[in-house]
Amino acid sequence: MNVLLVEDDLDIASFVTKGLRRAGYTTDCAADGSAGEEMVRSAIYDVAVVDLMLPGQDGLTLIRHLREAKLKTPVIVLSAKRSPADKVTCLRAGADDYLSKPFDLPELIARIEAVLRRAGDTPKAERLESSGVCVDLVGRTVRRDGQRIDLPPREFALLELLMRNAGRPLTKSYLLERLWDFNVEPQTNVVDVLVCRLRNRVDRDFPKKLIHTVRAIGYVFRPS
Repeated sequence: MNVLLVEDDLDIASFVTKGLRRAGYTTDCAADGSAGEEMVRSAIYDVAVVDLMLPGQDGLTLIRHLREAKLKTPVIVLSAKRSPADKVTCLRAGADDYLSKPFDLPELIARIEAVLRRAGDTPKAERLESSGVCVDLVGRTVRRDGQRIDLPPREFALLELLMRNAGRPLTKSYLLERLWDFNVEPQTNVVDVLVCRLRNRVDRDFPKKLIHTVRAIGYVFRPS
C-alpha cells in the first residue's frame, strides 16, 4: 500500500514515515500543500495523510482541490486543531477521517487500515467505457468503435489501469509494481515496450490517439 504524508514538521514527518514503513507501507512525504497535490495528481496513493496548517497551500485547500478534480484518494487529516467545527469542515470538504495531534502511531495505522477497508468495499465496475473504447472486465474483451481488439493478459491489465485513471498520469514505477508484482531494475524498458504494444493495438488504426506519454512521469489515457 502506498501512503502519502503531507506534513511540514520535520520531526513529525520523520517519526510517521519511519513508523509507517516499519508497518509495511510504502511512504512518500511532501512538506507543503502544493507539492502534496502535485504528487497525488501524478502518482497513485492508496491513502493520503494531510496536516491542515501547511506553508503555502493549506491542507483544507488541498482536499478541496482533489475532490473538485474528482480524485477519490482517501484522505486522513492530521492536525493540531481539535474543535468539532474544524473536524466538520474537513469532513464536509471531502476528508475521510480526522485525527488530532498529539496522536499515537498505532491509532493512525488503525485509521489507515479502516479507511482502506472502506475503500475496498466499493463495488467494482464490470465495464469501463471511454472515447469509444469498451473494456468488459468480466468477459475480458476489448472493443474500440465496435471493433474487437484482442489483448494478451498483461496488455489488458495495462489498459484497465490506464482507463481506471483516465486523465491521470501513471508513473513507470507504479506500472512496474502493479503489472509485474516483483522488483524490476528501474532502468528496464519493459513498461515502454508494453505501452508500445498496447498503442499498436488500441491506437494505431484510429485517428484519435488516446494513450499518451507524459514527459518525465509516465503514461496517461487521455479521453477525447
